[in-house]
Amino acid sequence: MEINFDGKHVLVTGGGRGIGYAIATQFANSGAKVTIWDNQSDNLSQEDCEFMSFQQVDISDFNAVQNAVDELWKEQPVDVLINNAGVAYESSFLDLSQEEWAKVLDINLTGTFYVSQQICKKMVQRKQGVVLNMSSKNGLDGEVGYAHYNASKAGIIGITKTMALELASSGIRVNAVCPGYIETPMSKEIDDPAFTKKFVEQYIPLNRAGCVEDVAPMFLFLASPYSAFITGQSIVIDGGQLAGQKPWSGLLEKL
Repeated sequence: MEINFDGKHVLVTGGGRGIGYAIATQFANSGAKVTIWDNQSDNLSQEDCEFMSFQQVDISDFNAVQNAVDELWKEQPVDVLINNAGVAYESSFLDLSQEEWAKVLDINLTGTFYVSQQICKKMVQRKQGVVLNMSSKNGLDGEVGYAHYNASKAGIIGITKTMALELASSGIRVNAVCPGYIETPMSKEIDDPAFTKKFVEQYIPLNRAGCVEDVAPMFLFLASPYSAFITGQSIVIDGGQLAGQKPWSGLLEKL
């Protein structure tokens, strides 16, 4: 299946590293003009900036988003929006501070809303566009220690469905992607290798953690004409984790 994005303009938020960078790179390799928004200017190397445009934008700042969208549109209208920017911090529900709650919700959910609304107002005028929101397996079933993150990702699934319903008549498709346990720079900052190994053994039927290359191709597919009849959906990429309880070896031997 060949997917070509020649002449298309793709905006990836949080595209400076991890899954976002893999998504941006794949679109660039498929011929798209790629703009990356990231709040960390040191995430991209000079070599990266030669084939992808970079702008430092705080998506939790409404005025900054509005101004950045206006400037971006003067350069070239956006055909595909990838709302990937997000953060996660581990904290028990009872110890979760107001500041931690607000920071995660402001970036993951409110930031997605700000960027989507401003971009979609302009997409509606052109009667075309694709929006892909980064949710998570945690938006569907949660995880201990991540109440703020879980809530933000569940909210993204909710807003994805509403956007899909309201924007369909304007030719705009909206879907969410829900990765499970994916090894990224952010996950490695939270979990040590021993935890990852034990987590995989206990929960993931395919017996490995995911990698960014497992996730990025789904964004190309959902942005392409091959998915022209798909909207309002949440696509899970989790190695089978949400399918049910992973069977222990003794049970498999009995089957």
